[in-house]
Amino acid sequence: MGKKPKRDLTRSEQLARGPMDLTFLMLVCMLLGIGLIMLLSSSSIAAQYDKAAKYTATHYFTNQLIFGMAGLAIMYLASRINYQSYRILSIVAMVAAYVLLVLVFSPIGYGKATTGAQRWIHVGPLGSLQPSEVAKVAVILYFSARLSKRNDGEIKYPKGRLISPLEEIRGLSRKFGFSELIPYILVLGSVAVLMLLEPHVSGTILVFIGAAAVLFASGIKMYWFVGGGAVAAIGMWFVMNTMAHSSARLAVWKDPWTAYYVDGNDKAYQIVQSLMAVGSGGLMGRGFGQSIQKYNYLPEEQNDFIFAIVCEELGLIGASLIILLFILLILRGYWIALHARDRFGSLVTVGIITLLAAQVFLNIAVITNLIPTTGISLPFFSYGGTALIIQLGEMGIILGVSRQIPAPSQG
Repeated sequence: MGKKPKRDLTRSEQLARGPMDLTFLMLVCMLLGIGLIMLLSSSSIAAQYDKAAKYTATHYFTNQLIFGMAGLAIMYLASRINYQSYRILSIVAMVAAYVLLVLVFSPIGYGKATTGAQRWIHVGPLGSLQPSEVAKVAVILYFSARLSKRNDGEIKYPKGRLISPLEEIRGLSRKFGFSELIPYILVLGSVAVLMLLEPHVSGTILVFIGAAAVLFASGIKMYWFVGGGAVAAIGMWFVMNTMAHSSARLAVWKDPWTAYYVDGNDKAYQIVQSLMAVGSGGLMGRGFGQSIQKYNYLPEEQNDFIFAIVCEELGLIGASLIILLFILLILRGYWIALHARDRFGSLVTVGIITLLAAQVFLNIAVITNLIPTTGISLPFFSYGGTALIIQLGEMGIILGVSRQIPAPSQG
């Protein structure tokens, strides 16, 4: 019997098999590699300090390495999927985000006793998951899928036809863009309410940033951002000053040194130790593995405050090089967005990259006390397996978009 003839590839398969952007892939892998190395250094003492768990020095690193390898596999698979599939999957992702956000308040949710906020759920052998991580990417995909079909033109009526008052109102609403914003306002508002009930103010901010990036890139009129930004600022001010969980952080942020050394406020301890770690690194740093703050002085040294250990061990030069890698990754992401095959790919990439940029900026701003302490992790560096897998999956989506960038015409 002869060999079975090979099946011709479909158009969708052909598009998904184009060359991925190697520059973007290289930057992701470099940041992941450096992040794992710095996690090994920053977490080695914390792992051994938990006498009840009897962890080895490499416990956190080993776990993160396993999740990192799984994340790389998921990134590759995501890059091989025709990203047009995410139009339908965005609805599934949005429903999943709502379900997970509600499950936080069920018996499988936890975190209240240790952090004052219930933000995690148990997911069996995977450990724990922050539903906000799913909500961030779900909102971006859902908004991108809807806004990619947006019609910017005004409603046209036949010449000489009488226009009813209802049609006049509809035309004005369309002109000023209010009617089309209603579904997005409802989605964002409902997600924000669920997240603020945890409470998770920083996660809510990130969801808004990702959504705003997609809305802006889609061409929504600027005055809606000015008005929406003002309302959001007032709302955040109200939350920060009325919620005990947030107002306490705000008070510490204003003057952590006085709060801790004069007023005896223990909530200022973490940021004081973070500033000490950053300052003691100097220009060249103490050297890899030579941090003093990781010896049970700085809390969360392997999580949200890992960049303080980076500054202490690698100094200003090392920390600046890592920031430069993040900047290059972000700029390359926007380059992919500008050259994407269609509007959907461009919007998805803009949303994910803007979200990444916001996380990096806000995390570094926290450890330097530029803004009040929040629970925002540093992508590719902070400990957290499911969060790392989701981040690498997002990078895979962008690589999938890069595979379909039209080749330059041959002149």
